[in-house]
Amino acid sequence: MSEPPSTRPGALVHEPRAEPRPGPRTGKRGFFERLVEFVSPGPDSKAELLETLAEAENRELIEPESRVMLEGVLRMADMTAGDVMVAAPRMDLLDIDAPYEELLHVVIGTAHSRFPVYEGGRDNIIGILMAKDLLKRQRSPELHLRTLIRPAVFVPESKRLNELLRDFRSNRNHLAIVIDEFGNTAGLITIEDVLEEIVGEIEDEFDEQEREGGIYTLADGSHRVAGDVAIAAVNEAFATRLPEEEFDTIGGLIAHELGQVPRRGEAVELGGLRFTVMLTRGGAVRWFRVMRAPRAEQPAEGGAGA
Repeated sequence: MSEPPSTRPGALVHEPRAEPRPGPRTGKRGFFERLVEFVSPGPDSKAELLETLAEAENRELIEPESRVMLEGVLRMADMTAGDVMVAAPRMDLLDIDAPYEELLHVVIGTAHSRFPVYEGGRDNIIGILMAKDLLKRQRSPELHLRTLIRPAVFVPESKRLNELLRDFRSNRNHLAIVIDEFGNTAGLITIEDVLEEIVGEIEDEFDEQEREGGIYTLADGSHRVAGDVAIAAVNEAFATRLPEEEFDTIGGLIAHELGQVPRRGEAVELGGLRFTVMLTRGGAVRWFRVMRAPRAEQPAEGGAGA
């Protein structure tokens, strides 16, 4: 029996042709490249995509913070300016005809950096005033407020947040006035409001002070108090005797006194203090403005002519 050709002495052996090996890849795979590779060929619905992101986090393909941001982007795509805006009744506005001292009082009390300015009625927004520009009136009292205001940007309630964010970035605006279908002022929205839908609540140096103590004095002598400050801390700071048995935080006590979730601008007097809601988020008060409640004048003893 003859040997197979491949084993005969001197026979030519045809080796299988080797497939070319891909050259070495330079650099590490990017986050989105790994994510796309993981979800391929792709989910069939947004719910499946969210589940896929959760699984990607479990497999350590993405960081938890990245998953939160991606989910925020997906949610934001379905949201409009009307979903996030501060409603018109709770907007902090400046009257163009108000005295300078009154304007400065509002700016200090609210601590915003930009304010819509109205003329005649609150629904007639004529521009935006930067808080820093208002200080120019101190050096030049003859300077009229009208020369300091900047054009206002108006957007419909139906404006998608992803489109609004793109406009904010391209136009370098930080605030827009939201109008309803009839052209009336519905509220306002800021770039921070939009970004917080993606990355969560954005805290500034003011929020850092809240975490450290939660109570501090404003320039006009009033105080700003965080909603989660303990009632005991409020009693100690203001020498009051607010009840500490049923509620732990001042926000909880105020909500109980109002009988509802507090809204911006609402006020209540307790223990000789007047608490005015300055900002609410997530159904809770972020901070109050607190000042001593005015004392009622006592009638003179003995009546008139005594």
